[in-house]
Amino acid sequence: GLPLLSVRDVRLRGWRVTVKRLVDLLITSGLLVILSPFMFLVGILIKIESPGSVFYAQERMGLDAHPFLMIKFRSMRKDAEANGPGWTTPDDPRRTRLGRLLRRLNMDELPQLINVLLGDMSLVGPRPERPIYVEQFKRTIPRYMERHNEKAGLTGWAQVNGLRGDTSIEERTKYDLWYIENWSLLLDFKILIRTIFRTCTDRSAY
Repeated sequence: GLPLLSVRDVRLRGWRVTVKRLVDLLITSGLLVILSPFMFLVGILIKIESPGSVFYAQERMGLDAHPFLMIKFRSMRKDAEANGPGWTTPDDPRRTRLGRLLRRLNMDELPQLINVLLGDMSLVGPRPERPIYVEQFKRTIPRYMERHNEKAGLTGWAQVNGLRGDTSIEERTKYDLWYIENWSLLLDFKILIRTIFRTCTDRSAY
């Protein structure tokens, strides 16, 4: 009665990978063209407000647990991690004034469109975590590393169901694994549409 082998369905294989990549390229290229003037303006405002780079590149774990540099607009002071990495908290004193607004409107994530264009990420998939946290979570959360069977996403099934920020990693993992096992192009479009609505109405980000 002891199970020695389990088989789980991963939908995104074969031709489906090519279709998903083509959709990512088409949508991302269009968005970057449309949003480039706004992103340029945000970059200027970041430089005016505080010293440091416009972008903040942070190592995250992606497909097959390979690390990559995820790009964001810098929303904190240049020395924000002088004492080591840490979770962002409400009223975090490390944030700049513009950074507070960018996070509230979810606009600090826009440069990740470049990650999608480069192939490090997809528009939809499990949100990537930092290696230091992955090492912690994989020891305590069953099947956590199976999230890395697909590319990390700019948005995901967990996020559109309210699991973002300071929420349960266990619950997020369940939603991510459900997405991986039930992927379809229609589901991706559903998640993208719900992401747009949540971006316009949800102000819980910090």
